[in-house]
Amino acid sequence: MMHIDKFLGISKFGRILIHHVGNCLRWLKISYLRTLGIHIGDDCMISLRAKFDTRRGEIIVGDRCTITYGCMIVSHDASAMHIHPADDGEGVVRIGNNVYIGVGSIILRNVSIGDNSVIGAGSVVIRNIPANVVAAGNPAKVLKNIDGLQKIK
Repeated sequence: MMHIDKFLGISKFGRILIHHVGNCLRWLKISYLRTLGIHIGDDCMISLRAKFDTRRGEIIVGDRCTITYGCMIVSHDASAMHIHPADDGEGVVRIGNNVYIGVGSIILRNVSIGDNSVIGAGSVVIRNIPANVVAAGNPAKVLKNIDGLQKIK
């Protein structure tokens, strides 16, 4: 079976170059998000296709987090004022350290995700998620406790 790189004619140098260009683009995106007032910790990987919406509210991301392709993090809810007139719709999203958010997940306002947790692909997080768990689903629910497992370096 032919490897895709040989099929496309990409050399080892080409793969390394593409990897470094991607890292530079992700660094630029994180820098841009920080200028918007989003607090992002150190050593985070944020996909170029992840979306952050802070028109109102605040988003705080801890250290060493991975936010993958197609994730959306929203710190406000414009429909809230239609449900309860005193609710201005603003909120805060807090993502702890060492958190992994799977592809296509949605994190809504006023949610905290604890340290060392994993959010499964396609999840919709509407409530707080404790530390050291795997949570998934719509709405996201804790599926497994991961205390005591070895951290990947």
